[in-house]
Amino acid sequence: MSTITVGLDGSPQSLAAADWAAREAERRASGLRLVHGWEQPPYVYPPLGGIPAPGAIDTQGSWAEDLLRQTRARLADRHPALRIETARSADHPVSALLAAAEDSDLLVLGSRGLGTVAGFLVGSVALAVVARAERPVVLVRAGERAEDEHLPDAAGTESTSTPPRDVVLGLDLENPGEAVIRFAFESAQRRGARLKVVHGWSLPGSHGYGAAMDVGLGEELAERIRQRLAEVLRPWREKFPGVDVREQAVVGSPGRHLVHASHDAALVVVGRTNRRAAVGSHIGPVTHAALQHAVAPVAVVPHD
Repeated sequence: MSTITVGLDGSPQSLAAADWAAREAERRASGLRLVHGWEQPPYVYPPLGGIPAPGAIDTQGSWAEDLLRQTRARLADRHPALRIETARSADHPVSALLAAAEDSDLLVLGSRGLGTVAGFLVGSVALAVVARAERPVVLVRAGERAEDEHLPDAAGTESTSTPPRDVVLGLDLENPGEAVIRFAFESAQRRGARLKVVHGWSLPGSHGYGAAMDVGLGEELAERIRQRLAEVLRPWREKFPGVDVREQAVVGSPGRHLVHASHDAALVVVGRTNRRAAVGSHIGPVTHAALQHAVAPVAVVPHD
């Protein structure tokens, strides 16, 4: 059976991530694994600042066990048919989550909200994991609920029985990434949702001197891009005939358009190109914009 893993640290966003992961596991008929990673601090001799308070490590371990047990019980009560397991790691959280992701189909993490401002503030752990994970990672903000995945009813009331919101795919035509497209189509299919594909582009020379002479060129380029977008999506429409696909080739920042689309989305899907380098995070500007400002959960799918 496939497995979805969620990282738990007791924060509201990680608990929201656990709820989201449980719903996704049910959609996929997958198992769910709750993971807590905590690196034990090294002992320090008194001349270097003392040693940890007696029982501090045991207290942390007990707290982690309680967190995992209580979260598991809460999710089992809401999803009685779901297979749920728990795991603790003494590694640094980034290492623990990356290791857990290796044998998972999906890793789900919480992302700190920006207070009263909608969107994400991606923490160092989440950002490091997203940049290095070889599996798809979904970031979920605090407060995310099942109702947020559905449209309100005719009276404007939130519901889980109304049609689902769109799955939004940010598509880079220069490097589409089959894994990214497949993830988006499968996500829409599981939800019975419409797939909204957004590609943002800019007219060369559209800023500054000479911009007024670009109208004809802009129309020609726009038609070429629409044709290219249709060409890339054609085989995927054939593989997923039941998915209603709407395409948008829009002028302007792709990140800005994705953030705008996220307000009516159940999930935003973006890609991250795998890069082999010794150091540094490799998250492109469009994916970074989605992570920082999107309202809906964001799935980051690595691809070659």
